[in-house]
Amino acid sequence: MTLLPKFAILCVRFNSLVVFPPNPQSHNLYCIPVFTNEDYLAELLVEGGIIEAEKLTHARASLPGRVTIVQHLINSSEVSETQVAETLASNAGVPFVDLASFHFVPAVIITVSKDIAHRYRIIPLTDDGLYLTVAVADPLDFDTLDSLPHIIGRELNIACATNTDISNHLMQLYNISDEHANQKQDEFLISTGDSAAGLETNDAPIIRLVQQTLTEAFRLRASDIHIEPLETSVRIRYRLDGKLVHVDTYPKKLLPAVIARLKVMSGSMSIAEKRLPQDGRIQLKMGDKEVDLRVSSVPSNHGESVVMRILDKTALLLGLPELGFFSDDQSEFETLLKLPDGIILVTGPTGSGKTTTLYACLNVINKPDKKIITVEDPIEYELPGINQVMVKAEIGMTFAAALRAMLRQAPNIIMIGEIRDAETANIAINASLTGHLVFSTLHTNDAPSAIARLADIGVKPFLIASAVRSILAQRLVRKLCPACKAPAGLTEKEMRALNLDATRLAKASIFGPVGCSKCRGNGFRGRMGIFELFNIDDEVRGMINGGLTTSQLRRRARELGMRTLREDGIRKVLAGLTSGAEVVHATMGDFD
Repeated sequence: MTLLPKFAILCVRFNSLVVFPPNPQSHNLYCIPVFTNEDYLAELLVEGGIIEAEKLTHARASLPGRVTIVQHLINSSEVSETQVAETLASNAGVPFVDLASFHFVPAVIITVSKDIAHRYRIIPLTDDGLYLTVAVADPLDFDTLDSLPHIIGRELNIACATNTDISNHLMQLYNISDEHANQKQDEFLISTGDSAAGLETNDAPIIRLVQQTLTEAFRLRASDIHIEPLETSVRIRYRLDGKLVHVDTYPKKLLPAVIARLKVMSGSMSIAEKRLPQDGRIQLKMGDKEVDLRVSSVPSNHGESVVMRILDKTALLLGLPELGFFSDDQSEFETLLKLPDGIILVTGPTGSGKTTTLYACLNVINKPDKKIITVEDPIEYELPGINQVMVKAEIGMTFAAALRAMLRQAPNIIMIGEIRDAETANIAINASLTGHLVFSTLHTNDAPSAIARLADIGVKPFLIASAVRSILAQRLVRKLCPACKAPAGLTEKEMRALNLDATRLAKASIFGPVGCSKCRGNGFRGRMGIFELFNIDDEVRGMINGGLTTSQLRRRARELGMRTLREDGIRKVLAGLTSGAEVVHATMGDFD
């Protein structure tokens, strides 16, 4: 028996043992064979308690020729393939994925060619626009994993699946993918003429392609679809939970036919007009749901760019709890909705959910004994039982003109899509002072800033003080996926930003994102609001009349009990509904 030197380094990756001789005068290195990756994995199975050491020794003694030790353990039912894959995943620090329960998207599958997928035994899972996540059977095959980003041309995230799952899904998915790819090649032959008649005779593949894009966006609960022409291709992106995600790429030759198909579906957009912006609306039925798409086309340097806003009518049924209100804020806000007059403002930047909140308010107070009229630009949802007026500035139907006409209709409640100028603001305030309850939005970062904003556009302070009843500022944060969220801590940076200490954290249920098939691997599913409710009482009215600054108003509002956006977000972090990083990101300007 040969004794090994005193100092040795085990190099599993290169299947050898590099031996440093004990004599410092010697400069020779000796490499002798040692554990293979299979041996190393077998030892990991023992360390993990999956198989006993004695059984492993017995299995080695009875190892058939040309069969690896791990495969022999699987064949003899000592361990399962899933246990092996989970052990590999844990050791490599990557997630394990059950491919049988994963929902695959054709647009992601075709990001990796059939040849590369089969040669390197990889399955594309998700694509967030920055990283492509792929499943492999051996996450310890470092040489292959180092090469893959260069071969595919993408930054990769790695997940681990069983070897059998990889083999089965390579066959299943790439048969489907071949059909998908062949369909795209066929579409090169489609006429891209501008006439609707030409489309009707040649557009069957285009119809399927467009329908697939719309259906997949709805299934993924996207809020927008972006069709963007680039120099040599067409990029398709969905906005998922507020984040734009790249989902597909079309050949550039398909762009005219795709745009023409969407214009035909809208029924109001001209196929021949490519030089001017156009707007339209598409109504579809997805399963048992009625869905509206608001379509906007704009000419760009590489062709027409189209954005479609998906308006799911089930959003009309949202109550205040679904928006993200906790019971105390909900009770306070519902009291405001019962007021007979005054103005209630919802503020926040574009994309913060202001319109959805207004619709939810109208849904709560929409009763047969109330006449409700809205003026919007554009009308996003059609609300049963409510009179809705669309702004058309080109013919003189501005917000102000529509408001004047609405007041002659004797409404109880008025909703104004947005207060943009002094004329609209003054008419709205006069309406509120003459017995109407008015809802509207403003673009401000927080609730107290709305007072200064109204003053800036020309409204007198005494009118603001008399008319405004409450201001609700809001932001949207992503909700943790309930199927996979797991207990987690906060980083020191997050704790400082959120002003949390260990004592408060000890009583909380902090969770963080993990990722599963239900949330497309990103750990979040859906969004909710965080809110800042600023009620205007007699003391605050006096401060507004006195010309106090926004910072003074904000300080006094805090003293009176106003909870800031960040403080409301902290409550939702402590309740395990969202992550600390989400709240910090959404409230970067909130330092109180």
